[in-house]
Amino acid sequence: MAKNAKPILSLQQFMLKQEVKNLYRQLFRAIKEVPDKSYQLELKEWTRTEFRQNAQHTDEIVIKMYLQYGKRSLRQLENSVGLAK
Repeated sequence: MAKNAKPILSLQQFMLKQEVKNLYRQLFRAIKEVPDKSYQLELKEWTRTEFRQNAQHTDEIVIKMYLQYGKRSLRQLENSVGLAK
C-alpha cells in the first residue's frame, strides 16, 4: 500500500462526507442568488473558511453537529434571499 493512500472510510463516514459536500454545494448555489456582489464574496469566503476550519474533525457526532449548523445557516440564507427578491 502506498504511503500517501487515504484511509478507507466506513459507510457512515462516507455518507457523512457526501452530506457535507452536498451542503457545501447547496450553500454556494444559494449564495449565487444574493443580489449584492460584495456580500456574495463575503459569504463565499465565510463558507470556505468555516469548512476548512472544521475539515479536520473525525468524530461523527461533531460532524453531525456542524452539519445541523450549516443546514440552519442555509435555511436562513434562503429565507433572506427569498425576502430580498
